[in-house]
Amino acid sequence: MKEKWQTQLQHTKRLVVKVGTSTIAQPSGELNIERVKSLVEELVESAREREVLLVTSGAIGIGATRLGLSAKPKTIPAKQAAAAVGQGLLMQIYEKFFSEYGKVVAQVLLTRADLGDRHRYLNARNALNTLFSYDVIPIVNENDTVAVDEIKIGDNDTLAANITALIDADLLVILSDVDGLYTADPRADAGAQKIALVREITPQLERLAGSAGSAFGTGGMQTKLSAAQIATKGGASMAIVDGAKSGNLVKLLSGQCSGTLFLPQAPLAGRKMWLAFNPPLCGKITVDEGAKEALLNYGKSLLPSGIVSCEDDFFPGDLVAICGPDGREFARGLVNYEAAELNQIKGLKTNQIEAVLGHRGYLEAIHRDNLVLL
Repeated sequence: MKEKWQTQLQHTKRLVVKVGTSTIAQPSGELNIERVKSLVEELVESAREREVLLVTSGAIGIGATRLGLSAKPKTIPAKQAAAAVGQGLLMQIYEKFFSEYGKVVAQVLLTRADLGDRHRYLNARNALNTLFSYDVIPIVNENDTVAVDEIKIGDNDTLAANITALIDADLLVILSDVDGLYTADPRADAGAQKIALVREITPQLERLAGSAGSAFGTGGMQTKLSAAQIATKGGASMAIVDGAKSGNLVKLLSGQCSGTLFLPQAPLAGRKMWLAFNPPLCGKITVDEGAKEALLNYGKSLLPSGIVSCEDDFFPGDLVAICGPDGREFARGLVNYEAAELNQIKGLKTNQIEAVLGHRGYLEAIHRDNLVLL
């Protein structure tokens, strides 16, 4: 009898595939043409019965090689230059191979600012849905030429997970240079055991994540676990499989997972999902145990009376992390006050706010409609 997850994989209707630099490029940074060609064949096969979106890394590495550099650039301007050169080369290759199968592709370049702004987020969603309606395969990358913060992070795993939530995809597949999540680094520990199925991402599981990979790549297992948290909270499954072996994607979609599969969780509502993972965090609020319990168990708003401290210079409308007395973040929300004001009224009852600030202000520091539990 098939497991439920096998049936879910076989009935995937909307698929996001992320491919890393180490999968499509050689150690020198040059594009591995045969591997890209094989990847395109699998994506075309997968697109026969479902909608497919590709998130691709590699532009900076390929551009650096074309510019004659021996390693990934270190400075932001050099990375931007390499990305500008490499992005066109990368799309040229994808366009060539997909067109051989009669498939139309579209280049979509996004930044964190695009996903962090609610209106731009919804515009991106509408544009991608329209591309699907035309039977187009979108090829997405970060806009590294202009996005300074994104280049510093270089995290297409997280981008792919956010795109998965953005378009309500059923499955995110990360094609990696390792074939799953292990109990230790399999390249350094011969006794490392692969974890085939993950039902929940726990703190113990997070500690298994190692650091990142190749000279031109930037992601590691840590970013993949973060991506899994986003994708599964959006109601999608996520799989990490060996991207070097042709056929693994098609096998996965037939219900055979040779890597690590993360099962979906109860999905957050659309706006809550956006709130949890897209706007930039601008500060931190620590609350007492009573406020934490009220937020977690009773669906309450955060009142100034439950606030212990505020950190960083945030302003009304900014997204802040909400931490308990133990310092662990358990929620996020859009704040109604700037940090300086909250530090004045923290611990006070609502009827005391006007006397301290000179105006009535808001009853809530963060309203429950603008708050998401993590």
